[in-house]
Amino acid sequence: MFKLPLQKKMYVIPAGCLAFILFFTVFGDKGLLRIFELKQDKYKIEARLIDSRTDNEKLKREIVALKSDRRYLESIARKDFGLVRSNEIIYQFPQEKK
Repeated sequence: MFKLPLQKKMYVIPAGCLAFILFFTVFGDKGLLRIFELKQDKYKIEARLIDSRTDNEKLKREIVALKSDRRYLESIARKDFGLVRSNEIIYQFPQEKK
């Protein structure tokens, strides 16, 4: 059996403990890699939050316009539902084939 001298044993045990601690510091559940992944997730969620807030503000402005702006309401009715006034005539032309 191979025996290490006493001086080398004094270096092996602390080195092993240090390697063990370093491994869990980097790769553990609360290690550096996990912290990096969580920060990336946080940035993605913050970006989605900003997009959602922007969309929410657009929808709020559209609600206000639908409640108060008759011209906007008329343009929606014309564009989406094809509504016309009683004195208007609609001409439809066949679409050209490409």
